[in-house]
Amino acid sequence: MKPLHLQNYAAGAWFSAQAGVVDVPSAVNGETAARLGSQGVDFAAMADHARKVGGPALRAMTFHERAKMIKALAEAIIARKEELYALSALTGATRTDGWVDIEGGASTLFAYASKGRRELPNDKILLDGALEPLSKRGSFVGQHILSPLQGVALHINAFNFPVWGMLEKLGPTLLAGVPAIVKPASATAYVTEQCVRIMLEAGVLPPGALQLIVGSTGDLFDHLTGQDVVSFTGSAATANKLRSHPTILRESVRFIAECDSLNATVLGPDCTPETPEFDLFAKEIVREMTVKAGQKCTAIRRVFVPAVLIDAVQDAVSQKLAAVVVGDPAQEGVTMGALVSQAQRADVRAKVADLVQDGRIVFGDPDAAPAGVDAAGAFMSPVLLRCDTPWTARHVHDTEAFGPVATLMPYKDLADAVALCRQGQGSLVMSLFTYDPAVAIEVIDGAAAFHGRVLVADRDCARESTGHGSPLPGLVHGGPGRAGGGEEMGGLRGLSHYMQRTALQGSPRMLAAIGHRYIAGSPQVTEGPHPFRLKFDELAIGKTFNSAARTISLADIEHFAEFTGDTFYAHMDEAAAAANPFFPGRVAHGYLILSFAAGLFVDPAPGPVLANYGLDNLRFVKPVSPGDAIAVRLTAMAKSRRNDEYGEVRWDAQVTNQDGDTVAAYELLTMNAI
Repeated sequence: MKPLHLQNYAAGAWFSAQAGVVDVPSAVNGETAARLGSQGVDFAAMADHARKVGGPALRAMTFHERAKMIKALAEAIIARKEELYALSALTGATRTDGWVDIEGGASTLFAYASKGRRELPNDKILLDGALEPLSKRGSFVGQHILSPLQGVALHINAFNFPVWGMLEKLGPTLLAGVPAIVKPASATAYVTEQCVRIMLEAGVLPPGALQLIVGSTGDLFDHLTGQDVVSFTGSAATANKLRSHPTILRESVRFIAECDSLNATVLGPDCTPETPEFDLFAKEIVREMTVKAGQKCTAIRRVFVPAVLIDAVQDAVSQKLAAVVVGDPAQEGVTMGALVSQAQRADVRAKVADLVQDGRIVFGDPDAAPAGVDAAGAFMSPVLLRCDTPWTARHVHDTEAFGPVATLMPYKDLADAVALCRQGQGSLVMSLFTYDPAVAIEVIDGAAAFHGRVLVADRDCARESTGHGSPLPGLVHGGPGRAGGGEEMGGLRGLSHYMQRTALQGSPRMLAAIGHRYIAGSPQVTEGPHPFRLKFDELAIGKTFNSAARTISLADIEHFAEFTGDTFYAHMDEAAAAANPFFPGRVAHGYLILSFAAGLFVDPAPGPVLANYGLDNLRFVKPVSPGDAIAVRLTAMAKSRRNDEYGEVRWDAQVTNQDGDTVAAYELLTMNAI
């Protein structure tokens, strides 16, 4: 295969470096897989292009439009995934490894596209939290909002996941409305470059939304501002160097880091060899050691087991490791490929030499090439170490061998296990295998603060669990301390890194107009037809229907009780109800109030309202006694288009009595035809 000549994508054009080009070897045979460099790129122009072209174009789109764009990117990647698999094999990745990276990356985009359509408004700003009353009469209120930063996101990614590592950052960034400059690690940049080409060729990204650097970032950091974001994945040493760049400090540039992580797994004291959790534990250790040849920031590095079970765990894990087939990932039957490069293998071997000072190798030989592999490749056997004195060990809690390496250690009791987990000084993830909730509670209480994510694995979730090392789009990926102190993804939380939280203050009328959401005290529109006669696009926020009143009789209450079977004493027994501190005597059912309220505001004829599919934030504020008259004020509160056929309308429903006091309040949800 001829070496690929990688290009940068800057300011809307592909650019090849003419000098300073670096050869990137294949992990499988050592031959040059690609050549790359960024010398000659105008980095200031890249940042300027992102801010002046990409940013305005993305901010002109709504969250729903961006979500549709992200979905199209994911579909384009899936349609051309075999191109990426072919390149992924050169990095030493098996088909399974590639699936996690390529299809896992696309799935992350699909997840953000779905969240954008389901959970975000069809708007350009995002309301953050509830309205804050700021005055006695309600004429002065506050509302936090999130709006896109008007800069550029610089994504600096690691070599181990050239597709997923890019897309897990790109999904929330683009959905937030911020353009990105992607800088992959050189060792696997040829996979990233092809993925970027696929996304650009999909024709859905506005100009300037995505740019690519293959090689050094040059003087790009010098051109960053307080509206920009740097999101970094890599070593803590590099993160600290970048974080302390004068421009980062001077401009207060947001810096998100995901760094070294000595992730731990713990076998609960209840998990003897006869339990399902024991076998699940051994399987998970082997999987984490061998997927991506252990080159995962979430891989298990430290294994803590009850002292009385350490021999049994060592035997179980060793037996499973013996079945691992190391070799060319293109060959049938291979279950673990190569490390990304010989340089990476040399680094792992050096780290194993450090770890051996704390214990001994009980499986594998880091220095011997596995049988049948190309000597020019970067192949290495899985290595299991054992350290019987974890509290006097100097390296095991500080040294991360970024390869197929894990260290087995004993603990005395759960308090000891928790304390040992904390010796990692902050990790992306830990896992606990137990079937005893009391064990889980003790471990979570003691160790959760030191980890970004905790998997509690048992027989009940084993079939569907994604495992110790799989970050998911809906959950935070990141960790405290040594792990970098940042986080990525986390569902819609991931957007907040690329948006500014601003506290708005003003009148209900003004804030309702800005947020496209009705606020009590803002103008209402009562003229014209019943709001249920208006199509989605015709319905104005603030459109209000004031119903007639309906008196609730004792007969109504008794009939409702007998008809529904809800004969709770507060509705049927005057003396018992009067003895209750909340009721003056017999009162109407809450659901009777809701039912009668619906009868007061519903327009029964077929029309734009297609379905009532729920209500939120229901509160019964004041009891309704026999003889009270209720009325409803129904106001269109917010709208969110779902597709070209219908959209969701959120209604503010206020149920009042004859004195004007609110007796019930809730938000009604309907689907309305466009």
